[in-house]
Amino acid sequence: MSTPERARAGGVARRLGEVVLVLIGLFWLTPTIGLAVASFRPASASNSSGWWTVFTAPGQLTADNYVRLFGNERIVSSLWNTVLITVPSTVLVVVLGSMAAYAFAWIEFPGRDWLFLVVVALIVVPVQVALIPDAEIFGELGLFGGIPGVVLFHVAFGLPFAIFLLRNFFAGIPKELLEAARIDGGGEAVIFRRVVMPLGWPAIASLAIFQFLWVWNDLLVALVFANPDSAPITYAIREQTRSFSSNIDVIAPGAFLSMVIPLGVFFAFQRYFVQGVMAGSVK
Repeated sequence: MSTPERARAGGVARRLGEVVLVLIGLFWLTPTIGLAVASFRPASASNSSGWWTVFTAPGQLTADNYVRLFGNERIVSSLWNTVLITVPSTVLVVVLGSMAAYAFAWIEFPGRDWLFLVVVALIVVPVQVALIPDAEIFGELGLFGGIPGVVLFHVAFGLPFAIFLLRNFFAGIPKELLEAARIDGGGEAVIFRRVVMPLGWPAIASLAIFQFLWVWNDLLVALVFANPDSAPITYAIREQTRSFSSNIDVIAPGAFLSMVIPLGVFFAFQRYFVQGVMAGSVK
């Protein structure tokens, strides 16, 4: 095969691959598109026909569902509870995880390696195993049924993975950079803030995205540790499904809204997420 023929064959293969990727992407997005369309359809239309019929009758779309959604005090308060749970759970895991990871990577102290092995071992502990014992402890401490208890549980289970991820990234920072900072008189706090954190930003951003998505979409922990007044949006939507046939005009926009916010966060930090995932793969 001549060079032009090989180039032409390579171009056809590349376009064919692009078409396959587009089809896979559309297939993956189909449930999201369906939920988005259903969130703008009246309950009578959703109960009588599929969401795809909107392409033949686009006049049925309406924003009344969202007006009704934001008039539902339970949904609105649960959405605010989700923010109150997710933001502190993410910030605390990122801050505490970064500090602990720096200590494990660059500060010598007795038993450091053994303690790090314990942290790594905690990653494999399933959440389901600790739910009931922790619920009893939180009950004795007065943390059961409120937002602080949910946040504390998410932070406790997010920290081992955060420390493991960031410690491996921080350990790859050239030692000469830290020694130069020490020669210039920088203490550990200054080195951590001015050298390690800026260089570790891709990994930190990736961790923040992971933690944010995990906490935002959580239902299991909320079912155990939250009460109706402190419940997140996933808990509130689940409560609405008990009377699905009469509340789909609230469930569909509520579910779409709860999904759009983490998607927005993911796409906003997608560049850092890719950098964090690829970090260390190419030397």
